[in-house]
Amino acid sequence: MSSSTIIQYVVVRGDLLKELKWPVGAVIAQACHAVSAVTHLFHDDDATQEYLKDLDNMHKVVLEATDEKSLYDLRDKLEENGVKHKLWIEQPENIPTCLVAKPYPKEEVQKYFKKIQTV
Repeated sequence: MSSSTIIQYVVVRGDLLKELKWPVGAVIAQACHAVSAVTHLFHDDDATQEYLKDLDNMHKVVLEATDEKSLYDLRDKLEENGVKHKLWIEQPENIPTCLVAKPYPKEEVQKYFKKIQTV
């Protein structure tokens, strides 16, 4: 497995900024929480280990889910297809804010994220 082919997808709700008027820093924090959580949860995974071997060349793609429903729809599709991920739900508000897939070889997961808009 070559680290140059390993990618991590980060999907953040765009309506948090546009409609709910969250500060940019708060939205970035949601992505950071989710990335940290998925790294912890799947730390022993082979692709995650390969991804972490070259910290200066990690590859992430940040995408925008339009709203809560689209984030849940993506979660459902990933679960149906066995794609490991973490849906971050901000507490105590109980608001789903971000979904991050564990690192995967790009060709294994790109199809699930292709139709989502880049940030």
